[in-house]
Amino acid sequence: MTDIETPVDDISQAPVAKPGKPIAWPLGLAGVVLVIVGSFLSWSYDASILNDLSINFYPGGLQILAIIVALLSLVLLLAEKGPLVKLGSWLDVTLALRALGDGLTLYMVLVVVAISVESDGLINVNPGGYVTLVGAALIAVSAYLLPLRHLRDMSEARMPAWFEILSIAVLMAALLFVAAYALGLPDAWSFILCLVFVFTAAIGLFRSGAMTFVSHAGQRHRKVLTLAAFAAAFLFPFTQNGSDANMSIAGSVLVFSATAMGLNIVVGLAGLLDLGYIAFLGSGAYVAATLSNSAFATIGWKPPFLVVVLVGACVAAVLGLIIGSPTLRVSGDYLAIVTLGFGEIFRFSMFNLDGNNGPNLTNGPNGIPGIPDLELFGFNFGSEHTLAGIELGRFSNYYFLLLILVGGVILAFSRLNNSRIGRGWVAIREDEKAAEAMGVNVFGLKLLAFSIGAFLAGLAGTIKAHQDGAVSPDQYIFLESAFLLAAIVLGGMGTIAGVLLGATILKMLPEKLRFFSEYRLLLFGLLLVLMMRFRPEGLVASRRRQLEFHEEDEALAVAVEEEHLVIEEAK
Repeated sequence: MTDIETPVDDISQAPVAKPGKPIAWPLGLAGVVLVIVGSFLSWSYDASILNDLSINFYPGGLQILAIIVALLSLVLLLAEKGPLVKLGSWLDVTLALRALGDGLTLYMVLVVVAISVESDGLINVNPGGYVTLVGAALIAVSAYLLPLRHLRDMSEARMPAWFEILSIAVLMAALLFVAAYALGLPDAWSFILCLVFVFTAAIGLFRSGAMTFVSHAGQRHRKVLTLAAFAAAFLFPFTQNGSDANMSIAGSVLVFSATAMGLNIVVGLAGLLDLGYIAFLGSGAYVAATLSNSAFATIGWKPPFLVVVLVGACVAAVLGLIIGSPTLRVSGDYLAIVTLGFGEIFRFSMFNLDGNNGPNLTNGPNGIPGIPDLELFGFNFGSEHTLAGIELGRFSNYYFLLLILVGGVILAFSRLNNSRIGRGWVAIREDEKAAEAMGVNVFGLKLLAFSIGAFLAGLAGTIKAHQDGAVSPDQYIFLESAFLLAAIVLGGMGTIAGVLLGATILKMLPEKLRFFSEYRLLLFGLLLVLMMRFRPEGLVASRRRQLEFHEEDEALAVAVEEEHLVIEEAK
């Protein structure tokens, strides 16, 4: 391990940990050229594999992804030695190039393996695949021959406002492109390769420091960041060519995200472990089903949907109060056991309310099928509509409605998080006894967290019932509560972007990797173990949350204080 000396104020005179090899830079350029040239050549003899990579001088989707990584590597190399050298005084070129080189090499190895497996032999890998693999390996080797430098902190970088806004817009456009492309991939191998590309590019950008700059730019232009994010989300259905299959997955992701955001109040802010949260989503769904115009609905009252939404959310909130009042005086493992029991009680209650073991409200294990599509203000969510020349089906219609819901949930979460109530929740999470000694109404705020979280889950449940067209007890098992909790832990407790990312990963991966369904729980457990070992604060953790897990990091403590000052200035 190379020792890095203390950084100095003058970046041009900053010492390096180890002198780089003169051959490193030209070797990296040669690798970039080979990757681009190889990507324009055929990779596979069989056109039916990996979305047809068999055509020369006409790169397919996976070949374009390799070219993108090569171009990012080229930018880093030119920042190391070339016309972009001023940029290199800010970017961590070596670490970023290592991430891109290693990731692209892994990417090409998997391409060769996929072609071999799908077509029964390495003989079906065309020369273009090997040329690109050699180029990727050269980029990786050159990165390890480059010196490690002491650079400026990208959080200190300041650019014109128009450039920072443009950076945010480019990032959102890239996320839209990647999401649209990934969902449109027809086979599992292509989807796995796309994931490798995403992680490679993301790690490279984070290690370079570019994402630190964009993050702080987003803090300085919060309204622009929010607007750009929702604009990208709004445009997503127009990239799917009316595909109901892909939009069904996207709708499920939004329902899962809205529910996880409600649980984030309970777990992420208040620090209360809830293992039965799926019951609140189910209560909202059952209220919507029993009050719908389904032939199997058991309640004669048929109010407008806006009334149903409020009723479903309030019923879920009342259930939160009922379960919270007697149980929130316990904490930790005991609270987890009680909430787990509540989730199972709800599921079995839905089984038993069938007219034989109790009143006929839910039709027992048969559930309530045939729930009609929503119709609001004359707009039928079950009909196709043409917008900008693109046919949007029923799942696209529900997607837009769920997008509005997620926006409202995010707004509620952010307002609560920055309020006196949110600070009280965080105090309870950090030290309940100290919070109580300082006059915080611990029990009242815990109960409020449970009821608000349940209310938001109930809102999502009322829309989910109409989107799915049916409800049944089997939809609300303990495993769903576990996945909701895992989405928060994986993404980053107490954050918005982290929970949305975690919910997307845990909801979309099982849909696209159905061949792996028998090992779903194995993958799920392995992912959590790795997260707890290498990044316990989550993928997109807040600075303060990171500090809880890395108290010894003085630089992080300073960054937390600076971030707090930036937020205060923005306000």
